[in-house]
Amino acid sequence: MINGYRIITLCGSTRFRDAFMEAQKRLTLEGYIVISVGLFGHSGDNEALDKKTKLMLDDMHLSKIDMADEIFVVNQGGYIGESTSREIEYAKSCNKPVRYLEIV
Repeated sequence: MINGYRIITLCGSTRFRDAFMEAQKRLTLEGYIVISVGLFGHSGDNEALDKKTKLMLDDMHLSKIDMADEIFVVNQGGYIGESTSREIEYAKSCNKPVRYLEIV
């Protein structure tokens, strides 16, 4: 928490760019500091498709979870992929609350 604002990191498949943007907007208006993904590899940011870059981004996202008070999973249509599952388990192992866009 910084200056009374909770920090939340968005997790989920980057194919859901619009859902990420909507969640970021809604959570910001609710008073959260929102940390999101830097690239949308499944939505046109081709730089994220390079294997070395993908590994770096995955590792960096765990650091974003470390900085947060909780995570918010953008699981549009109930979809949770392998990377997101790993991030959820990591957040839980760090005792971070996990919230979901859609009920799981």
